[in-house]
This record gives sequence, C-alpha cells and structure tokens, in this order.
Amino acid sequence: MESAEGRVLLQVGFGLGEAFLQVWHRCAEGDPPLHFIALTRHPPTAEALRQAHRGSALQPLADELAALWPPLTPNLHLLSVGGARVQLLLGVGEPLHLLPQLQARVHEMRVDEFDAAQDPTHALRRLARGLARLAAPQATLQAPARLQALQPALAAAGFAVAPGTDELRATYQPAFQPRGRQARPGSRPERHALIVGAGLAGCATAWALAGQGWRSTLIDRADAPANQGSGNPAGLFHGIVTPQDGAHARFNRAAALLAQRTVQRAVASGMVRGSASGLLRLDTRGLDASVLNEELARLQLPADYVQALDAASASERCGLRLRHPAWFYPGGGWVQPAVLARWMLQQAGDAVHFRGSLDVQTLAEREGRWQLLDATGKPLAEGRTVVLANASNALRLAAATHWPVQSVRGQISVCTSASSACPRTWPRLPIAGAGYLLPELDGEVLFGASAHPGDQAAELREADHRFNLQRLALLSPEFEGWRPDSWSGRVGWRCVSDDRLPLVGAVPDESALAGTAVERLDQVPRRTGLFMFSALGSRGISWAALGAQVLAARISGAPVPLESSLLEALDPARFALRSARRAPRG
Repeated sequence: MESAEGRVLLQVGFGLGEAFLQVWHRCAEGDPPLHFIALTRHPPTAEALRQAHRGSALQPLADELAALWPPLTPNLHLLSVGGARVQLLLGVGEPLHLLPQLQARVHEMRVDEFDAAQDPTHALRRLARGLARLAAPQATLQAPARLQALQPALAAAGFAVAPGTDELRATYQPAFQPRGRQARPGSRPERHALIVGAGLAGCATAWALAGQGWRSTLIDRADAPANQGSGNPAGLFHGIVTPQDGAHARFNRAAALLAQRTVQRAVASGMVRGSASGLLRLDTRGLDASVLNEELARLQLPADYVQALDAASASERCGLRLRHPAWFYPGGGWVQPAVLARWMLQQAGDAVHFRGSLDVQTLAEREGRWQLLDATGKPLAEGRTVVLANASNALRLAAATHWPVQSVRGQISVCTSASSACPRTWPRLPIAGAGYLLPELDGEVLFGASAHPGDQAAELREADHRFNLQRLALLSPEFEGWRPDSWSGRVGWRCVSDDRLPLVGAVPDESALAGTAVERLDQVPRRTGLFMFSALGSRGISWAALGAQVLAARISGAPVPLESSLLEALDPARFALRSARRAPRG
C-alpha cells in the first residue's frame, strides 16, 4: 500500500536496524519514496550497527547508515540514504511520548519493542490509540505473539485483528472516522511549487521538495541565486543548550544536527568549502565548567552533540586565549552559505527551474490558483502552490505586516590575516559568543556582526567596524587594543521574529479568522496553497535544511520530521492566534 507521497512504514522499536535495512534492501530504482519511522528508547550506536551486519548482505547498507548516524539526542532525526530515495525518521525516546508528536499517514506498522509492565492496560490503550491516529485506511499492523495482550486495545481503536495466526496481525478499518482526525494537505495534482526568493531558504525548499518528488520554479529579483542575505562569505551553524530545554533549544538541536549532515555532504562533494568539525560557544554567565557539566547530565545530552569545557581546555581546543568556559559542539562549524544554496539546487537537478531578474510585487488568488504579479500588474508566474521565502518581503506579499517581525541590518568585518599586531595564530575552530570569529580563509578572517533593527543604510560604516572589534575583544583578550591595517566588510539584512524562531508553514487567512473563536492553531483558517519560510534571522545555515524539510513534508503530505509541539512554535499562524485570543468577543 502506498500513496503519491510514497510508502510510509512505522516500527515501534529499532533493534539493530534489521527491519529497516531489509526494507531498504528491497527498494528498487524507480520505486516511490520510502519513509521509515522508527521509535525507540534504546537506539544502537553507529559501531553496533556496523558490527551487527558485518559479513552479511546488508553490510554495505549498514555501513552507509552508520556513517550518517547522529548523536543520539532525545528528538526526531531525519536520515536520507540510498541517494535520498529512502528516508529514516528515527525517534529517540519513549514511544508513548513520541507517537502523539508525529504527523504522518502510515501504511504499514510493526510493534517490536514495547514495555507495558508498569501499567499494562493503560499503556496498551495509549499505544493502540497512537497507532490508530497515524494509520492510513487499510493500514496493516504486525506484532510478535508475546504482544497478544495488545489485541483488545487494537480492536477498540478501530483495527480488525486477524484470527488464528502466531503473530498478531491487524488492519485499520474503523467503523467511523475518529473525531479530530488529522487532515491531509489538499489535493495538488500539479506537484509543482512556485518559490519566491532564491536565498538559502528558497534553495533549501526547492531541494527538499525535489526529494518528495515535486518540481519547483525558483523566482528571485536578482539575476543569480543567493545574492542577498545569504551572500556573506561564510557563516556559522551550531545548536544551543538551555537549562529548561524548551522549544528554542530543542528546535536548534534538531536543526543543527541536520545542518551538520547537510554541510558534511556538501563539503564532501568538493563544491562547497566549510567544516563540520567543531565550534566553541562561550558561556559568559560566570559559571564554572562543572556547573555546565551538571546541566548536560540533567538534560542527558551526549558528548558527541555538546561538551562543556573550562576556559583552559577551550583555549587549547581553538588555539586562542579565552577567558570563559565554553560549550563545544563537535558537529558545529562554518560554511559558505551562498555556495551551499547553489549546491542544494544542484542536488535538486532538473526538478527546479531558476528564473532571475523578476521582482514579485503582489499576489493575486483567482479560482484556486495564485498569480505572482510585477509592479505593473503583469503576471510573472501562476500555480496552485506558492512558498514565500523572500525574508521580510514574504510578510509584505502575505499582507502580514503587523506581525512582530522586523528587518535587522548587520555588518560583518573582514581583514587580512597578515594585518599588523594581529595574534600569532587565528582560531582553528569558529568561536561564538557576544560576537563571532571564523578561522582564516584565503588569507582573510571574518568577524562580527553588528545589529541595527529598522536601519536600511547600505553603506559600510566605520562605527560598525569598531563595534565588531569590541565584540572580538570580548571573545579573546588577545584582540584587546588591536586594530587592523585595513578592513572591508559586507552589509546585509536579517529577518527576525520577536520570539527568535522562524516562520515555517501555511499562511493564515486572517480575514476569515476575524471575529471567530479559536483556541488552537489547527483551528486557524489558512490561505489554501500559500506557505511561508521566513525569519531565519542570523541562523539561516543552522535552520535552512530542517525548516525546508518540514515545509516540504507539510506541502507534500510526507511524514513531518519535527515534533508537533515544535511545529506549533514555528507556525506562521502563531501570531494571528495570539491576536485572536486577545480580541474582545461580542
């Protein structure tokens, strides 16, 4: 059983990957995309994967999977293998907690690992209801004989259990459609999207849609992709750690881990320069490194995701004297954002068509289709699905200028590495904190950056260079009093939301929302076929890959590689919902 979006399988458990590898092994060239979701409390290590299949027919696949195996942090991990034809969505954590966080339509289900010892009746009912919520019509389910106790719960949830078999087998065929059933995206037989904005967000969206079998037309006012906000010579990517491990930390963690794998692939291609070999972020709260390590222990974050270093160890790691302890992200790093964007377009291949020197001024909706119009009202393109990925202009085109999102001017500084009185060595790793400093690249070093909301001045300013120097001295005392012989820089604008999270998803229909009583995001009416990927702020490299994969999944109907609670934190309708809740009701 499969759909136009491909075949979706769900396994509760993962073991040593046998079931996934067998399904992948049976995939043939030209088959629809395969999405395999696995939920497990005890995922194997990369080395365990390799050893378990050593000498078997599955060894090449196991080795490929192990090379991509992520730090086993408690969240969803999207791994693309087999030339991106096969996607594994690995959920690390308690399956009963992860099931309600999934958005997917599953065709085949298998329950291999489940412990209901503490509360058998309640746990089995929760499991059955969670599986039923995700099941496509006629979805099949399989479980070992030792889980026969699951049978009554499955029957109550709408599964027809097959009698007389050693294994537990069932088919989802409820007598009625459950209330609150997750709606699927509207039918879009074109499987084609118009993407406005060819920066990192737009290029990543085209790349992600291509992976779901969609074509796209990428439209930009510049004559080449990634010439605006994504045009800095280089930039950073990394996760964050907070004591509460709230939405910001969890989203940044998931995004940074996918960014790491994406950058590694891009750099390995030889097309892109960068590194995913580590980054230091200084912690200036005045805490001892032992306190930071206690935070990590409490959050159960593994060392291959983040480590806490004292100032001496951090200094040794980067090659510069540092005053503060630091978070070391082994998979963080730097990359050329514009070249990364062009690499993504290369990966999309013939599925994307770029059209430059087109300035979209307005949107018009006519008979279920969107028209992109220039300043004279002339149509530039038309389609059923449109993604606005053009930073602050996305809000203007969506007529959402009242949202708490602003354009922030930023200036970076660049100087030659041989500038007089500079440190004897430049950092081996990127350093972030109050500002940031990148390793030497082609005889130059880049640091920054200033931030001026609402400032539209395009010229380089001496005052901003001095500000960047002050921030540099906060990173390392080796820069105190230092001034380059000469410097250059670049000015760009970042689109930033007040809650410091991006806008990813369907655009709300605020005119239809006016005067209605809504309490949840899924109750907010949407403008059919209109989506947004904007407000990436200064974290475009970190957020682009995951944000694009999330958006592509929501457009195409594929499994969404992010927990529902985090999807709500990114939803463009979150601001409209807050306004609606505050509005007086007659």
